[in-house]
Amino acid sequence: MATRNLEKLASIDAQLRLLVPGKVSEDDKLIEYDALLLDKFLDILQDLHGDDLKEAVQECYELSAEYEGKRDPKKLEELGSLLTSLDPGDSIVIAKAFAHMLSLANLAEEVQIAYRRRIKLKKGDFADEANATTESDIEETLKKLVHKLNKSPEQVFDALKNQTVDLVFTAHPTQSVRRSLLQKHGRIRDCLAQLYAKDITPDDKQELDEALHREIQAAFRTDEIRRTAPTPQDEMRAGMSYFHETIWKGVPKFLRRVDTALKNIGINERVPYNAPLIQFSSWMGGDRDGNPRVTPEVTRDVCLLARMMAANMYFSQIEDLMFEMSMWRCTDELRVRAEEIYRTARSDVKHYIEFWKRVPPTEPYRVILSDVRDRLYNTRERARHILAHGISDIPEEAVYTNVEEFLEPLELCYRSLCACGDRVIADGSLLDFLRQVSTFGLSLVKLDIRQESERHTDVLDAITQHLEIGSYREWSEEKRQEWLLAELGGKRPLFGSDLPKTEEVKDVLDTFNVLAELPSDCFGAYIISMATSPSDVLAVELLQRECHVKQPLRVVPLFEKLADLEAAPAAMARLFSIEWYKNRIDGKQEVMIGYSDSGKDAGRFSAAWQLYKAQEDIIKVAKEFGVKLVMFHGRGGTVGRGGGPTHLAILSQPPDTIHGSLRVTVQGEVIEQSFGEEHLCFRTLQRFCAATLEHGMNPPISPRPEWRELMDEMAIVATEQYRSIVFKEPRFVEYFRLATPELEYGRMNIGSRPSKRKPSGGIESLRAIPWIFAWTQTRFHLPVWLGFGAAFKHAIQKDSKNLHMLQEMYRTWPFFRVTIDLVEMVFAKGDPGIAALNDKLLVSEDLWSFGESLRGNYEETKDYLLEIAGHKDLLEGDPYLKQRIRLRDSYITTLNVCQAYTLKRIRDPNYHVTLRPHISKEYAETSKPADELIHLNPTSDYAPGLEDTLILTMKGIAAGMQNTG
Repeated sequence: MATRNLEKLASIDAQLRLLVPGKVSEDDKLIEYDALLLDKFLDILQDLHGDDLKEAVQECYELSAEYEGKRDPKKLEELGSLLTSLDPGDSIVIAKAFAHMLSLANLAEEVQIAYRRRIKLKKGDFADEANATTESDIEETLKKLVHKLNKSPEQVFDALKNQTVDLVFTAHPTQSVRRSLLQKHGRIRDCLAQLYAKDITPDDKQELDEALHREIQAAFRTDEIRRTAPTPQDEMRAGMSYFHETIWKGVPKFLRRVDTALKNIGINERVPYNAPLIQFSSWMGGDRDGNPRVTPEVTRDVCLLARMMAANMYFSQIEDLMFEMSMWRCTDELRVRAEEIYRTARSDVKHYIEFWKRVPPTEPYRVILSDVRDRLYNTRERARHILAHGISDIPEEAVYTNVEEFLEPLELCYRSLCACGDRVIADGSLLDFLRQVSTFGLSLVKLDIRQESERHTDVLDAITQHLEIGSYREWSEEKRQEWLLAELGGKRPLFGSDLPKTEEVKDVLDTFNVLAELPSDCFGAYIISMATSPSDVLAVELLQRECHVKQPLRVVPLFEKLADLEAAPAAMARLFSIEWYKNRIDGKQEVMIGYSDSGKDAGRFSAAWQLYKAQEDIIKVAKEFGVKLVMFHGRGGTVGRGGGPTHLAILSQPPDTIHGSLRVTVQGEVIEQSFGEEHLCFRTLQRFCAATLEHGMNPPISPRPEWRELMDEMAIVATEQYRSIVFKEPRFVEYFRLATPELEYGRMNIGSRPSKRKPSGGIESLRAIPWIFAWTQTRFHLPVWLGFGAAFKHAIQKDSKNLHMLQEMYRTWPFFRVTIDLVEMVFAKGDPGIAALNDKLLVSEDLWSFGESLRGNYEETKDYLLEIAGHKDLLEGDPYLKQRIRLRDSYITTLNVCQAYTLKRIRDPNYHVTLRPHISKEYAETSKPADELIHLNPTSDYAPGLEDTLILTMKGIAAGMQNTG
């Protein structure tokens, strides 16, 4: 028995090495990291739950690994019978263990990526950077522009100073990991990185080992499942925590690196602190599209909370700055101001820790900054009072209300230091502080408001009915425009307090009243979803005026469905030809394009091509009317919803569409992947900045006319096939609901927003997120690839020369290459064998042939894809990603099988399993037959333990799939 145990212990490590035979490169430590974390975790599992449970985990892993090696479906059935024989408590522990092992594998990957990056920076070796799919290094980009593309350093500096990347955080409910766990994961990552540091002493190693053990155990002992759904305020707090943890300090650090990169191409100036290189916005608490929980009160709370957080972060830094600014030489301008402040200053202030006595005028910079500190304190406290009690006794004069008055004294200190020969001091912490104020302002982020166009129509209809001039809803577009423009041109108020309001109408008007009440720097854009015509935009302009919004928000139409994207250029042309509107926008317009719904509506292939063409056409229209257009990209985190590597996504946009201004959503789980840790934050800012700069200065090629023709033809075939299956196949919805955990998805409590726009209804009313999520869980990814195969088959069968044309498009046209590469990556993560198991267990027999035909389509599509990319195997061009996916597969397979059998037990009351005796030591010692884990969910509709097991498998698979979940 003992020797068998020893063999078992060695086996997972051995399995890992079998799965991924060799190192990919000299600096590849991934297997080492992975094995270390896994060994630690298995020891913890053994201590907590005994040998038998640990053995069961290893047995599951081995069966999965054997299946991965030979793709033998019998192995899945063996694994299924092992998992279904577990009693409810053991089953939860095992699902939890595999989900946890996947999280650890992800952390090992992040540490390996950071490690490789440091090695490359030391060597200055970016040889593989040009063809790497995910990197853009700012220094490398600047050198490439100057040395290879013959741009002058001044041109590069000029372009960089004038570009803006605005990252918009949205609370799309796909962040399925709890914040309590994210923090523990961060500490595990730190320990692992430090363990492999060069200068580590034996004592350090011992302490780090203990810390690693502690954090892995703490994460495993934390309940991963959210027991209640988050509110929009929770989502906003979770999103804002990234500012606190990484972004706040990350921005000035990144801008310093940009300064260094500029110096290295011969520019001896810094990026001006007020250059809007990076901006942040948010939808959390502002996005009310289909989310009844986002009320006007929520919007108000979220804005005040963000103001309070911003003032608090400035306040926490100002004393450090005062310590630094101990100089006495200053300009006359500053001395006069310091003396004036000194004369009117309060004497001692006991609630300050440092500088609580009145600062003497011999330290003039400190005098100026002590006044800034007082006002920041008041700004924070006033926001806190209003948030808690609705009023504050701190008068508005005592606080900062706009960012200019906050910047002014800081600029005064900066100018004075430079004038006295102390520029090197001015360019220290003071410059960082100025850059933070320029980036975050007083509101931390600007909140966008998003609302559906129909809701505005309801309000205007209530108004016209009340005025007895007819029904706005029934008017033609021409009549609507005529009336809206007449009202916008007039002065009279449209309605008073006697307007009869339904709940919906009151909600929309109250939102506009919040926009009027709060400081205008709280808000960014007003986005209209499902926008189709100019009246949708004019309606919002009129409502802003009627509700006395002092500085009206810019109004942004969002085009999502395929038909709306096709009609968008014409709609924008009609809007720009209205004289009143042209004067209102002052030559600037923003348009948002949605990736999720267009993909769900027509499939990924046609949506990607239509989005490409729509951007080109809208830009053309804007140029004709002399308008500078900013495209706002509503990308999801998953490939099916427009996600994928940042650098590639930006460089594959049509030429002329970015022009130094990019706005893009950063959604749900992607926020953690992009900003969860200091080096991730740095890398994200670098990618966005570098790729935006490169796109503007070295635009990608335009497709040739014959490529366009082929794409148009293929898109028609792809849409036809996608829709014939998803919308026209009479039993497709039934198949989808049986073959995936879509119906159970709502139990995950991962967002404040309902998973459907309308409670009844088929695929159309399902949101894009659960639609993609459900297919990812079964590793079939149908929405991503469906349509591609039919399109390629049609093109190649029509004319064999088309294959060469497609191969040439792949080699030379970034847009086409990115589209194909992302789908190839999804195929590398897919496995039709899992979908087949789900069909066998969960789908009625008369639908099996339908599932088989879809799997046949999957294989055919994959073959065409490899032929066009010129690859023998999936991902042969990216060995690092291939290695990472292979390491994860065995964990994911166990969770897939566990999920399929758990769903079978939940859905089929006649499915009986024989349970073996309880094996988990911790609970076997007590006399209770059911274990305490089951009591975490006492109200489940299902048999004990099944719901939690199911949710743990969903979370684990989502973590393992990363950008396809």
